[in-house]
Amino acid sequence: MAKPKRVYQSWKGNNKFLLDGRLIFGPDAKSLIITFMLILVPVVVFCVFVASNLAHKFTTGSIGYAILVLAVVFTIYVLFLLLSTSTKDPGIVPRNSHPPEDVSGYDSSASIDVGKPLPRTKEIIVNGLPVRVKYCETCMLYRPPRCSHCSVCNNCVERFDHHCPWVGQCIGKRNYRCFFLFVSSTALLCVYVFSMSALYLKLLVDDYGTAWKAIKVSPASVALMAYCFVSLWFVGGLTGFHLYLISRNQTTYENFRHRGLRGDNRINVYYRGCMNSFVEVFCSKIEPSKNNFRGYVHEGASKTSKGGNIQVTEVDISDEDRRVKVEDDLEIGDDLMKISQRRNSQDIGDIRGRGSDRSPISRSELDFGFGLESQFSSRSESRHSGW
Repeated sequence: MAKPKRVYQSWKGNNKFLLDGRLIFGPDAKSLIITFMLILVPVVVFCVFVASNLAHKFTTGSIGYAILVLAVVFTIYVLFLLLSTSTKDPGIVPRNSHPPEDVSGYDSSASIDVGKPLPRTKEIIVNGLPVRVKYCETCMLYRPPRCSHCSVCNNCVERFDHHCPWVGQCIGKRNYRCFFLFVSSTALLCVYVFSMSALYLKLLVDDYGTAWKAIKVSPASVALMAYCFVSLWFVGGLTGFHLYLISRNQTTYENFRHRGLRGDNRINVYYRGCMNSFVEVFCSKIEPSKNNFRGYVHEGASKTSKGGNIQVTEVDISDEDRRVKVEDDLEIGDDLMKISQRRNSQDIGDIRGRGSDRSPISRSELDFGFGLESQFSSRSESRHSGW
């Protein structure tokens, strides 16, 4: 009997896996090497040509060597954050093996005379306001709020921020904290290297009397200062931008959609105050991954998703059709609108009529970049069906 495949071996997304599914990367993971070298090479130059010589300029040797040690430790910390961001599941929503019941009869070619196709969106309540969530044709599920389908990785990602080519991974719910710490720490590293290089250059000017002679003695200091100055415009600006987003409890995806499509008069239903927004990003517990990439795909094997009350059943159908089926087992509380279920039993050959459970909400649509599709396979509030 053939040994069953692991989940990562049958994965439908564009991700790359290492160490038997322990590490997950985006399809552009090779760019991680470039980012790694852009950080490591300047620090090595700094340690060899600046920090080591700067250590001898102080009467107290421990101060000079502390500059060198701090640069090494800080760089290791930055590279660790880079790897943590790139190798972690960003919050991928498991795919369905087939569309939900309210979508399975969808006929996009249905004419107006016969009947409109089933709705591809749902409205749910978030903080007392209606939010429209969309159906993902690829993952065959309704996306949760703030979830979006990444065209690069071909996955639905919770609280999708953006796909970062520099780290070769999507930035989402589970790795956004590491991403922000990586960007902000890289900015601080640039400031540190720039400052220490400028200090060493100043000490050389004091020794040789002119700046030109000091530059000839240590051209590496000038090169590092120029490199850090340019880099700081990027990582420093990115740090400031994400501080702004965190204070508004907004993602990059939501911010650009908000400004580009709808103007500035829309409501952010997720905003609960600046302090609470920072607490949510930096102090909240990171949820476990909803995907067990190292697990085996067995027929009839079932398990409960770690991320919520959603039962996940793994079915081994064929080599090409092994997916994770997500069955609706949600306890829908006061935050979700009650979903009416209607089925019309009719004989073969009858044409099923169309009906609507309720009229659409009169208030303006608040999709706010909430294009991130939901793993919630719940039935739609308003059902349209036709042959």
